[in-house]
Amino acid sequence: MPDSAPPPGLALLIVDAQDVFLRLLPAAGTPLLRRCAFAAAAARLLEIPIALTEQAPAKFGATNAAVREAVGTDAPAFAKTGFSAFAAGALGEWLRKRGATHLLVAGFETPICVYLTVLDALAADFEVTVLTDATGGRRPDDFPPVWRMLESAGARLLPSETIFYSILRDATHPRFREFTGLVKKYA
Repeated sequence: MPDSAPPPGLALLIVDAQDVFLRLLPAAGTPLLRRCAFAAAAARLLEIPIALTEQAPAKFGATNAAVREAVGTDAPAFAKTGFSAFAAGALGEWLRKRGATHLLVAGFETPICVYLTVLDALAADFEVTVLTDATGGRRPDDFPPVWRMLESAGARLLPSETIFYSILRDATHPRFREFTGLVKKYA
């Protein structure tokens, strides 16, 4: 039977999942919102540390309520004004204290905040996997060149279910049934 402990070193970072930005996305961001909430719920189930960033929250508001609910109350939200999540100075320290060496990145906006966050994470010696179905932006045509650049910089690009099923490894994992419930809930 597979070990139920989360893989060491993993952390989920959800970048700027705020309603003000969701409203700018196609279909008001509903599919993206569901994938971010799924990634958060799956990480929480598997006891993977989660952090949020919020772009100028005093001006743009807090993280979307559905994402915040999926994340739970334990996850900190780091305020920032710079476009990279690492502009929130305490984020790097928080990640290191949790032993994070590999970031799973979700959120908005792919060509700006997600892009710069991933580059800064790589520069800070984190491994990075971008959850491609849980990242988005206003103009989907911008994604292909951004994905190419991030891949060439060393990031991995995979959908969230691929990552979380890879963590489970087997249908005998103690959390498998709960996880498949999340897959159905957020389908």
